[in-house]
Amino acid sequence: MKRLLATMLVTTVLAAPLQAQEITGFNIGILGGENAQDRLSNQECYRGAIEEALGVPVKVFTPADYDGVIQGLLGGTLDMAWLGASGYAKIYLTDPEVVTPVLVKQNVDGSIGYYSIGIARRDSGITSVEDMKGKVMGFGDPNSTSGYLIPNVELTQGGFDMQPGAYFSDVRFTGGHEQTIVAVNNGDIDGGVTFADGQGAWEDGYNSGALRKAADAGLVDMNDLVEIWKSKEIPEGPMVVRNALPEEVRAKVTELTANLWETDADCAYGVAGGEAKDFIPVTHEQYNSIVEARRMSGG
Repeated sequence: MKRLLATMLVTTVLAAPLQAQEITGFNIGILGGENAQDRLSNQECYRGAIEEALGVPVKVFTPADYDGVIQGLLGGTLDMAWLGASGYAKIYLTDPEVVTPVLVKQNVDGSIGYYSIGIARRDSGITSVEDMKGKVMGFGDPNSTSGYLIPNVELTQGGFDMQPGAYFSDVRFTGGHEQTIVAVNNGDIDGGVTFADGQGAWEDGYNSGALRKAADAGLVDMNDLVEIWKSKEIPEGPMVVRNALPEEVRAKVTELTANLWETDADCAYGVAGGEAKDFIPVTHEQYNSIVEARRMSGG
């Protein structure tokens, strides 16, 4: 039933004309947030499985920033990616016909949301955003949902002036989630925002997300960090595939991914960035609120 569902998803939701030509390769884009070698290592089993399923060379690309993946999908040099909701919104606002969201990570409890999490060092004495007055606040990437869009919107609505030198002494972009976590841990910035599913134990970095990846990699001891802010629930970002790909290619990649937790749980753990329940179908409608937030912020 799950295989049939994945196939039906691809063959029914894509409105763009399908092309019948054969492909000679397939390129996957991986967002920033951890160093490139870790991104490649975590995705190697996934890359190999897709290569075997498609019978063509499959390559993984790890651009330095989120916009590298976004532009790769828009320009046709990348064929699929797991995006944040804000990144998907940017693509949709630029050209709604380029990609279609097909799958989303399902958390252990069955939900498909996550949170932007504000963090600081435990020994800093900072326990809330109010304590960050006159201190340096870090964000990951301008195209990150949890690393910038949502905290910028919610903190602004909460009365915090986000201009550097207003409430915070400075506002800095670190380049990604891993960089933010490491910068806070090293004391290079006083606080920052990253993401987690908000489930499980803090000392593990919760069940999945950037904090879990950093803890698993030994980059931080979560007991050295504290949570100082938490957003409202954010819709988990989608796996997208280019609409210009042949229908059979889209169906195979979607089906393989939808079944990954059943066929190779260790591989799925790396793709999901930690513990999860499944990868399940999703549609554009799930991201309407993020698209509107992105549109209101200037696209």
